[in-house]
Amino acid sequence: MPKPKAIIIGAGIAGIASAIRLAIKGYQVDVFEANSKAGGKLGEIKMNGFRFDAGPSLFTMPQYVDKLFKLAGKNPEDYFKYTKLNEICRYFYEDGLRLNATADIDKFARDIEEKTHSTAAEVKRYLKKSETIYEVTHRVFLERSLHKLKSYLHWDTLKSIFRFGQIDAFRTQAKANESFFKDGRIAQLFNRYATYNGSDPYQAPATLNVIPHFEYYFGAFIPKDGMYGIVSALVKLAEELGIRFHYSKKVEEILYTDAGKPKIKGVKVNDKTYNADIVISNLDIWFTYKNLLKGIAEPKKLLTQERSSSALIFYWGMDSNYSELGLHNIFFTEDYQKEFNAIWKDKTVSSDPTVYINISSKHIRTDAPAHAENWFVMINVPANTGQNWDQLIKEAKVNIIKKISRILNRNIEKDILCEQILDPRSIESKTGSYQGALYGNSSNNQFSAFLRHSNFSSKVKNLYFCGGSVHPGGGIPLALLSAKIIDDDIRSVVQ
Repeated sequence: MPKPKAIIIGAGIAGIASAIRLAIKGYQVDVFEANSKAGGKLGEIKMNGFRFDAGPSLFTMPQYVDKLFKLAGKNPEDYFKYTKLNEICRYFYEDGLRLNATADIDKFARDIEEKTHSTAAEVKRYLKKSETIYEVTHRVFLERSLHKLKSYLHWDTLKSIFRFGQIDAFRTQAKANESFFKDGRIAQLFNRYATYNGSDPYQAPATLNVIPHFEYYFGAFIPKDGMYGIVSALVKLAEELGIRFHYSKKVEEILYTDAGKPKIKGVKVNDKTYNADIVISNLDIWFTYKNLLKGIAEPKKLLTQERSSSALIFYWGMDSNYSELGLHNIFFTEDYQKEFNAIWKDKTVSSDPTVYINISSKHIRTDAPAHAENWFVMINVPANTGQNWDQLIKEAKVNIIKKISRILNRNIEKDILCEQILDPRSIESKTGSYQGALYGNSSNNQFSAFLRHSNFSSKVKNLYFCGGSVHPGGGIPLALLSAKIIDDDIRSVVQ
């Protein structure tokens, strides 16, 4: 009996994970990727002896990656190695406050108590609440489809529904954090976690306070070969499983039968038809409907919802070492609400943005020449709706350099040897994310978890969707969980 055939559109992290899971199930799998290499947002850049991870720079929940190797009967360590970080992030404030968030929660809480008006008890109470939100939500909202009745026919689901009030969905994240911490600077520190899924803490529900639990309980990690090492390891596993990758092959259309309820037939690439029993789209759901699903009514309300924020990233090769900086660094704005108002209300870039700097060469020396560092410098910006990005980028660069130089009391501009830039326009063109939004739709209301597109099509049988623009959301862990949700739904033999 021939193997059933599956086609994956897009070799982002969720697409690769879906391919691996289907190959293990017994499918013949082909992956079509419009770019010349795999990874999607999880790419890499090399220039002048420097290497940069192009997209996500924080690695949490490595067990979701390990699981893919274990499902295939492999030892994860034979493919992929990573180290748990003792220090999670360094925080810098304009008033001179500096905090080091460490994996040792007691130490971090003491540091906050010694340097601010908040107490260690406040920090621990807050992280306990984060744990509670995780316990209530992870099986129901993160690991299962919200769009199938069977997901609600579990005892743990019913228990979670009864505990719904504990997820703090009816006040904003900022309001909740103000109630937890006497010192506004610590509330600001935890408000920043809204940006992990491209949202605004002054609008998004306090349910997002689940995110710190991933870092402080499960830990933050760094892959031995950088973030792109995740992609390289998974592609190697996929190829060993017989999965075929077709690079620089852009899918033009998803094909389906016309008789009765539409059912998947395959895809069209360069006017050639490739038949399949199952198709999984890892492309942004907006482009999937607008460009690939011809003749299928699009979910207009969902596709017109507010998009998540985007990013402006400067990749700088720096001709110096900065001992005061670590792997992850945040330089906070003085007025966080003003910054988010600029992004969400004015659709522009704040004149005083919060700046994130990732320096992987702190741990991976080969990522930069000797006595140099690779700086990934990012600020949050609105999705692209036609702004004058050339002007905004020019102004932002000046403001970023001034801010970092002021706080470090050091002229950083003279150390910049080389530069590449990624902005919302190039994020869309390179990764297929509509308007350059990093996480699909925003999570700026309490029902956002229920408003993301499902992982399956209700209109075309055997059509599925994975990745950051659909349930359960953006970021590496959730993208990998989208592949798991599809895997749980697909039978080993197509019916």
